[in-house]
Amino acid sequence: MPAVNRTTTCAVLASAALLLSGSAARADIVPGGNGTGSETQVTGDSGGQSVSATAGAVVFDRSKNGTGAAAGPVTAASTWTPPACWYAPKYTPAQLQAYLEPIWEAGSTGSDWDAGQRDRYVNGEPYKDFNKDKTGKGYFWDSYVNETFPPGWDECQEPVFWVDQGEAPPADIENAVTPEILAQLAYAEIRVPSTEVDLAPQGATKVNLPTWAWLDGAEFKPVSVTASVPLLGIQATTTAEPVSLTLDPGTEDAETYPASGVCDLTGGRIGEPYAKGKADRTPPCGVRYLRASGARAYPLKATLTWKIHWTGTGVPAQQNLPDGTFGAEQAVVVQEIQAVNR
Repeated sequence: MPAVNRTTTCAVLASAALLLSGSAARADIVPGGNGTGSETQVTGDSGGQSVSATAGAVVFDRSKNGTGAAAGPVTAASTWTPPACWYAPKYTPAQLQAYLEPIWEAGSTGSDWDAGQRDRYVNGEPYKDFNKDKTGKGYFWDSYVNETFPPGWDECQEPVFWVDQGEAPPADIENAVTPEILAQLAYAEIRVPSTEVDLAPQGATKVNLPTWAWLDGAEFKPVSVTASVPLLGIQATTTAEPVSLTLDPGTEDAETYPASGVCDLTGGRIGEPYAKGKADRTPPCGVRYLRASGARAYPLKATLTWKIHWTGTGVPAQQNLPDGTFGAEQAVVVQEIQAVNR
Protein backbone atom coordinates (compact mmCIF):
# COMPACT_ATOMS: atom_id res chain seq x y z
CA MET A 1 0.00 0.00 0.00
CA PRO A 2 1.37 3.44 -0.82
CA ALA A 3 2.51 5.79 1.90
CA VAL A 4 -0.45 8.08 1.26
CA ASN A 5 -4.11 7.20 1.79
CA ARG A 6 -5.93 8.26 -1.39
CA THR A 7 -9.36 6.81 -0.63
CA THR A 8 -11.10 10.16 -0.27
CA THR A 9 -9.72 13.08 -2.24
CA CYS A 10 -6.42 14.28 -3.47
CA ALA A 11 -6.35 16.78 -0.61
CA VAL A 12 -4.49 14.23 1.48
CA LEU A 13 -1.57 14.17 -0.91
CA ALA A 14 1.54 15.95 0.32
CA SER A 15 2.93 18.30 -2.29
CA ALA A 16 6.05 20.16 -3.23
CA ALA A 17 6.18 23.87 -2.42
CA LEU A 18 7.79 25.94 -5.13
CA LEU A 19 9.51 29.21 -4.39
CA LEU A 20 10.17 31.48 -7.33
CA SER A 21 13.15 33.73 -6.71
CA GLY A 22 13.15 37.38 -7.84
CA SER A 23 13.18 36.34 -11.52
CA ALA A 24 10.61 33.69 -12.33
CA ALA A 25 12.87 32.31 -15.04
CA ARG A 26 14.60 30.42 -12.22
CA ALA A 27 12.54 28.25 -9.90
CA ASP A 28 14.01 27.20 -6.54
CA ILE A 29 12.14 24.00 -5.81
CA VAL A 30 11.74 22.90 -2.21
CA PRO A 31 10.22 19.40 -2.12
CA GLY A 32 7.70 18.74 0.61
CA GLY A 33 4.96 20.92 2.04
CA ASN A 34 1.21 20.70 2.43
CA GLY A 35 -1.65 20.69 -0.06
CA THR A 36 -2.22 18.69 -3.20
CA GLY A 37 0.06 18.28 -6.14
CA SER A 38 -2.11 20.63 -8.13
CA GLU A 39 -3.60 23.14 -5.70
CA THR A 40 -0.54 25.29 -5.16
CA GLN A 41 -0.04 27.62 -8.10
CA VAL A 42 2.93 29.99 -8.24
CA THR A 43 3.11 32.54 -11.03
CA GLY A 44 5.65 35.11 -12.05
CA ASP A 45 7.04 36.96 -14.99
CA SER A 46 10.46 37.06 -16.62
CA GLY A 47 11.22 39.32 -19.53
CA GLY A 48 7.55 39.54 -20.48
CA GLN A 49 7.18 35.75 -20.63
CA SER A 50 4.55 34.24 -18.39
CA VAL A 51 5.80 31.33 -16.37
CA SER A 52 3.76 29.24 -13.95
CA ALA A 53 4.70 26.31 -11.77
CA THR A 54 2.55 23.63 -10.23
CA ALA A 55 3.30 22.17 -6.86
CA GLY A 56 4.29 19.00 -8.69
CA ALA A 57 7.67 20.59 -9.47
CA VAL A 58 6.73 20.88 -13.14
CA VAL A 59 7.11 24.39 -14.55
CA PHE A 60 5.11 25.33 -17.66
CA ASP A 61 6.20 28.14 -19.98
CA ARG A 62 3.08 29.07 -21.96
CA SER A 63 4.46 32.25 -23.54
CA LYS A 64 4.21 30.73 -27.04
CA ASN A 65 0.80 29.17 -26.52
CA GLY A 66 -2.44 30.12 -28.22
CA THR A 67 -4.34 32.99 -26.60
CA GLY A 68 -7.76 34.59 -26.68
CA ALA A 69 -11.14 33.89 -25.13
CA ALA A 70 -12.05 31.36 -27.82
CA ALA A 71 -8.80 29.40 -27.61
CA GLY A 72 -9.10 25.86 -26.32
CA PRO A 73 -7.29 22.56 -25.74
CA VAL A 74 -6.77 20.04 -28.49
CA THR A 75 -8.30 16.59 -28.31
CA ALA A 76 -6.14 13.67 -29.36
CA ALA A 77 -7.34 12.14 -32.62
CA SER A 78 -6.82 8.68 -31.07
CA THR A 79 -7.73 7.14 -27.71
CA TRP A 80 -4.42 8.33 -26.25
CA THR A 81 -4.57 10.89 -23.43
CA PRO A 82 -1.83 12.76 -21.53
CA PRO A 83 -0.90 11.33 -18.11
CA ALA A 84 -3.51 12.00 -15.43
CA CYS A 85 -0.88 11.47 -12.72
CA TRP A 86 2.89 11.25 -12.57
CA TYR A 87 5.81 10.88 -10.20
CA ALA A 88 8.35 13.57 -9.36
CA PRO A 89 10.56 14.63 -6.42
CA LYS A 90 8.52 15.53 -3.36
CA TYR A 91 10.46 15.02 -0.13
CA THR A 92 13.89 15.35 1.39
CA PRO A 93 14.62 12.69 4.05
CA ALA A 94 13.65 15.10 6.85
CA GLN A 95 10.46 16.14 5.07
CA LEU A 96 9.30 12.57 4.56
CA GLN A 97 9.92 11.87 8.24
CA ALA A 98 7.95 14.98 9.22
CA TYR A 99 5.09 13.87 6.97
CA LEU A 100 4.87 10.20 7.95
CA GLU A 101 5.51 10.14 11.68
CA PRO A 102 2.34 12.10 12.64
CA ILE A 103 0.31 9.63 10.52
CA TRP A 104 1.84 6.69 12.34
CA GLU A 105 1.30 8.32 15.75
CA ALA A 106 -2.36 8.96 14.96
CA GLY A 107 -2.85 5.25 14.29
CA SER A 108 -5.66 5.95 11.84
CA THR A 109 -4.18 3.73 9.12
CA GLY A 110 -3.90 0.58 11.22
CA SER A 111 -0.99 -1.01 13.09
CA ASP A 112 -0.10 -3.48 10.31
CA TRP A 113 0.19 -0.76 7.69
CA ASP A 114 2.12 1.51 10.05
CA ALA A 115 4.53 -1.29 10.87
CA GLY A 116 5.10 -1.99 7.19
CA GLN A 117 5.81 1.66 6.57
CA ARG A 118 8.28 1.80 9.45
CA ASP A 119 10.06 -1.21 8.02
CA ARG A 120 10.25 0.43 4.59
CA TYR A 121 11.42 3.90 5.61
CA VAL A 122 13.09 3.42 9.01
CA ASN A 123 14.22 -0.18 9.46
CA GLY A 124 16.16 -0.62 6.23
CA GLU A 125 13.63 -2.48 4.07
CA PRO A 126 14.96 -0.86 1.92
CA TYR A 127 15.51 2.59 3.49
CA LYS A 128 17.33 3.14 6.79
CA ASP A 129 16.26 6.10 8.94
CA PHE A 130 14.55 7.84 6.00
CA ASN A 131 17.81 7.76 4.00
CA LYS A 132 19.17 10.62 6.10
CA ASP A 133 22.72 9.55 5.25
CA LYS A 134 21.88 10.59 1.66
CA THR A 135 20.58 14.06 2.53
CA GLY A 136 21.45 16.39 -0.32
CA LYS A 137 22.16 13.48 -2.66
CA GLY A 138 18.65 12.82 -3.94
CA TYR A 139 14.94 12.98 -3.13
CA PHE A 140 11.99 10.79 -2.31
CA TRP A 141 9.54 10.79 -5.22
CA ASP A 142 5.75 10.57 -4.93
CA SER A 143 2.74 11.04 -7.18
CA TYR A 144 1.06 14.21 -8.38
CA VAL A 145 -2.22 14.56 -10.27
CA ASN A 146 -3.71 16.70 -13.00
CA GLU A 147 -5.76 19.36 -11.20
CA THR A 148 -8.87 18.53 -13.25
CA PHE A 149 -8.81 14.95 -11.88
CA PRO A 150 -9.48 13.21 -15.21
CA PRO A 151 -10.01 9.44 -15.39
CA GLY A 152 -6.90 7.69 -14.11
CA TRP A 153 -5.85 10.43 -11.67
CA ASP A 154 -5.82 7.87 -8.82
CA GLU A 155 -3.83 5.18 -10.64
CA CYS A 156 -0.37 6.28 -9.42
CA GLN A 157 -0.23 4.01 -6.39
CA GLU A 158 3.50 3.30 -6.09
CA PRO A 159 4.85 3.81 -2.56
CA VAL A 160 7.17 6.76 -2.08
CA PHE A 161 10.57 5.82 -3.52
CA TRP A 162 14.09 7.25 -3.52
CA VAL A 163 16.04 8.44 -6.57
CA ASP A 164 19.69 9.50 -6.32
CA GLN A 165 20.49 12.91 -7.75
CA GLY A 166 21.53 12.60 -11.39
CA GLU A 167 20.08 9.11 -11.75
CA ALA A 168 17.05 8.12 -13.82
CA PRO A 169 13.93 6.95 -11.96
CA PRO A 170 13.32 3.18 -11.91
CA ALA A 171 12.37 1.96 -15.38
CA ASP A 172 9.50 -0.15 -14.04
CA ILE A 173 7.63 2.83 -12.58
CA GLU A 174 5.20 4.10 -15.18
CA ASN A 175 4.85 7.88 -15.51
CA ALA A 176 7.96 8.72 -13.50
CA VAL A 177 8.80 12.15 -14.87
CA THR A 178 11.16 12.15 -17.86
CA PRO A 179 11.42 14.45 -20.90
CA GLU A 180 8.84 12.27 -22.66
CA ILE A 181 6.39 12.53 -19.75
CA LEU A 182 7.01 16.29 -19.67
CA ALA A 183 6.17 16.46 -23.39
CA GLN A 184 2.91 14.65 -22.73
CA LEU A 185 2.05 16.96 -19.84
CA ALA A 186 2.80 19.95 -22.07
CA TYR A 187 0.41 18.45 -24.66
CA ALA A 188 -2.41 18.90 -22.14
CA GLU A 189 -1.48 22.58 -21.77
CA ILE A 190 -1.58 23.38 -25.51
CA ARG A 191 -4.23 25.96 -26.44
CA VAL A 192 -5.13 26.73 -30.06
CA PRO A 193 -7.25 29.51 -31.63
CA SER A 194 -10.93 29.20 -32.40
CA THR A 195 -11.71 27.63 -35.75
CA GLU A 196 -14.63 29.86 -36.73
CA VAL A 197 -14.17 30.36 -40.46
CA ASP A 198 -14.79 33.36 -42.66
CA LEU A 199 -17.64 32.75 -45.12
CA ALA A 200 -18.77 34.36 -48.33
CA PRO A 201 -21.58 35.16 -48.80
CA GLN A 202 -21.74 36.58 -45.29
CA GLY A 203 -24.91 36.49 -43.23
CA ALA A 204 -27.16 34.22 -45.30
CA THR A 205 -26.23 32.07 -48.26
CA LYS A 206 -28.47 30.67 -50.99
CA VAL A 207 -29.47 27.15 -52.02
CA ASN A 208 -27.07 25.75 -54.64
CA LEU A 209 -24.76 28.75 -54.31
CA PRO A 210 -21.16 27.79 -53.45
CA THR A 211 -20.17 29.26 -50.08
CA TRP A 212 -16.48 30.06 -49.77
CA ALA A 213 -14.73 29.26 -46.47
CA TRP A 214 -11.27 30.26 -45.31
CA LEU A 215 -9.16 30.92 -42.24
CA ASP A 216 -6.84 33.84 -41.67
CA GLY A 217 -3.42 32.22 -41.90
CA ALA A 218 -1.91 34.87 -39.62
CA GLU A 219 -3.96 33.48 -36.72
CA PHE A 220 -2.98 29.87 -37.31
CA LYS A 221 0.70 29.63 -36.61
CA PRO A 222 2.46 26.90 -34.62
CA VAL A 223 2.01 27.14 -30.85
CA SER A 224 4.10 25.49 -28.16
CA VAL A 225 4.41 24.87 -24.43
CA THR A 226 7.60 23.97 -22.59
CA ALA A 227 7.44 21.82 -19.45
CA SER A 228 10.46 21.48 -17.19
CA VAL A 229 11.58 20.21 -13.82
CA PRO A 230 14.32 22.66 -12.75
CA LEU A 231 15.21 20.42 -9.83
CA LEU A 232 16.21 17.67 -12.28
CA GLY A 233 17.48 19.85 -15.13
CA ILE A 234 15.14 18.30 -17.71
CA GLN A 235 12.62 19.85 -20.07
CA ALA A 236 10.53 19.21 -23.17
CA THR A 237 8.83 21.49 -25.67
CA THR A 238 5.63 20.31 -27.32
CA THR A 239 4.64 22.09 -30.54
CA ALA A 240 1.35 21.99 -32.44
CA GLU A 241 1.22 22.99 -36.12
CA PRO A 242 -2.02 23.38 -38.11
CA VAL A 243 -2.27 21.04 -41.09
CA SER A 244 -5.88 20.87 -42.28
CA LEU A 245 -9.46 21.99 -41.75
CA THR A 246 -12.45 19.63 -41.87
CA LEU A 247 -15.87 21.05 -42.70
CA ASP A 248 -19.10 19.42 -41.54
CA PRO A 249 -22.05 21.34 -43.09
CA GLY A 250 -24.44 20.30 -40.34
CA THR A 251 -26.85 18.63 -42.76
CA GLU A 252 -26.80 15.77 -45.25
CA ASP A 253 -28.33 18.09 -47.81
CA ALA A 254 -25.02 19.67 -48.71
CA GLU A 255 -21.80 19.14 -50.65
CA THR A 256 -18.33 20.17 -49.55
CA TYR A 257 -15.33 21.48 -51.44
CA PRO A 258 -13.27 19.41 -51.75
CA ALA A 259 -15.59 16.40 -51.66
CA SER A 260 -13.74 14.95 -48.66
CA GLY A 261 -14.49 18.08 -46.64
CA VAL A 262 -10.80 18.33 -45.72
CA CYS A 263 -9.10 21.59 -46.70
CA ASP A 264 -5.31 21.40 -46.47
CA LEU A 265 -3.03 24.16 -45.29
CA THR A 266 -1.42 25.62 -48.41
CA GLY A 267 0.90 28.59 -48.62
CA GLY A 268 0.34 29.47 -44.97
CA ARG A 269 -3.44 29.59 -45.25
CA ILE A 270 -6.47 27.35 -45.38
CA GLY A 271 -8.99 28.05 -48.10
CA GLU A 272 -9.08 31.22 -50.16
CA PRO A 273 -10.85 34.50 -49.45
CA TYR A 274 -13.67 35.29 -51.86
CA ALA A 275 -13.18 38.34 -54.05
CA LYS A 276 -15.05 39.99 -56.88
CA GLY A 277 -14.64 38.07 -60.10
CA LYS A 278 -14.59 34.62 -58.50
CA ALA A 279 -18.32 33.97 -58.75
CA ASP A 280 -17.92 31.39 -61.52
CA ARG A 281 -15.09 29.55 -59.78
CA THR A 282 -15.32 26.56 -57.49
CA PRO A 283 -14.02 27.45 -54.02
CA PRO A 284 -10.96 25.45 -52.91
CA CYS A 285 -12.60 25.17 -49.49
CA GLY A 286 -16.31 25.58 -48.89
CA VAL A 287 -19.79 24.11 -48.99
CA ARG A 288 -22.87 24.12 -51.20
CA TYR A 289 -26.20 23.70 -49.45
CA LEU A 290 -28.92 21.88 -51.40
CA ARG A 291 -31.87 22.81 -49.23
CA ALA A 292 -32.92 25.91 -47.31
CA SER A 293 -32.52 25.89 -43.55
CA GLY A 294 -36.03 27.23 -43.04
CA ALA A 295 -36.73 28.85 -39.69
CA ARG A 296 -33.48 27.54 -38.25
CA ALA A 297 -29.81 27.61 -39.21
CA TYR A 298 -27.46 24.79 -40.08
CA PRO A 299 -24.66 24.18 -37.50
CA LEU A 300 -21.56 24.30 -39.68
CA LYS A 301 -18.68 22.76 -37.76
CA ALA A 302 -15.09 23.58 -38.64
CA THR A 303 -12.45 21.35 -37.04
CA LEU A 304 -8.76 22.10 -37.36
CA THR A 305 -6.25 19.24 -37.16
CA TRP A 306 -2.89 20.01 -35.54
CA LYS A 307 0.23 17.90 -36.01
CA ILE A 308 1.97 17.65 -32.64
CA HIS A 309 5.61 16.84 -31.91
CA TRP A 310 8.19 17.43 -29.20
CA THR A 311 11.88 17.82 -28.45
CA GLY A 312 13.51 17.46 -25.06
CA THR A 313 16.58 17.01 -22.93
CA GLY A 314 18.79 14.22 -24.23
CA VAL A 315 16.47 13.49 -27.19
CA PRO A 316 18.46 13.97 -30.43
CA ALA A 317 15.53 14.01 -32.85
CA GLN A 318 12.01 15.37 -32.99
CA GLN A 319 9.41 12.92 -31.65
CA ASN A 320 5.75 12.71 -32.60
CA LEU A 321 2.67 12.71 -30.42
CA PRO A 322 -0.89 11.97 -31.59
CA ASP A 323 -2.49 14.63 -33.79
CA GLY A 324 -4.89 16.93 -31.98
CA THR A 325 -8.16 18.49 -33.12
CA PHE A 326 -10.14 21.54 -32.05
CA GLY A 327 -13.43 22.62 -33.56
CA ALA A 328 -16.22 25.16 -33.33
CA GLU A 329 -19.74 25.47 -34.67
CA GLN A 330 -21.31 28.49 -36.34
CA ALA A 331 -24.82 29.04 -37.58
CA VAL A 332 -25.39 29.27 -41.33
CA VAL A 333 -28.73 30.47 -42.66
CA VAL A 334 -29.57 29.09 -46.11
CA GLN A 335 -32.35 30.72 -48.14
CA GLU A 336 -34.14 29.81 -51.32
CA ILE A 337 -33.30 31.92 -54.34
CA GLN A 338 -36.31 34.12 -54.96
CA ALA A 339 -37.44 34.38 -58.60
CA VAL A 340 -39.10 37.61 -59.70
CA ASN A 341 -41.69 37.43 -62.54
CA ARG A 342 -42.28 40.60 -64.52
